[in-house]
Amino acid sequence: MNNFADTIDRYYESGSRLREILTLHSSQVTDLALDINRRKDLGLDEDDIRTAGMLHDIGIFRCDAPGIFCTGAEPYIRHGVIGASLLRDNGYPERIARVAERHTGAGLTADDIRLQMLPLPAVDLLPESLLEQLICYADKFYSKSGDMRRKPLDRVMSSMARHGAGSLARFVALHKIFG
Repeated sequence: MNNFADTIDRYYESGSRLREILTLHSSQVTDLALDINRRKDLGLDEDDIRTAGMLHDIGIFRCDAPGIFCTGAEPYIRHGVIGASLLRDNGYPERIARVAERHTGAGLTADDIRLQMLPLPAVDLLPESLLEQLICYADKFYSKSGDMRRKPLDRVMSSMARHGAGSLARFVALHKIFG
């Protein structure tokens, strides 16, 4: 398997603020996911968790999100599908690419995408494998903006609720597994 550090080096300039944000956020998500894997005895491969955790947001540099120093042209909602495409192009296994593709929110249904007219393929982008679900869950506790400290559960739940009942229900289901 490819080395995630080499992949980050390929797309993120050393010393840039965007790289610092990406690597801090990704490290936080990875550490939480590793802790949950051990605490809940999930049996997931720790190298897969590290790789998926560190690369789940690899596509953000192509997006327009100036608040976190992203100066690309794509809408931010597309960072997961962009990242999945980059990972596939770089020879990562599908199990890693799918984590990037399916971690947005608590996952998105094809109906969510159609009804909200999101600039995404109108397919279910829901985390299915345990690895996909674990990284999706851990990701909700850390932002790439603000103080970047771990969010309390009630704040995560409020955030999920703002995206609709389906999003909150999917997060609650993940919390039952990993919380």
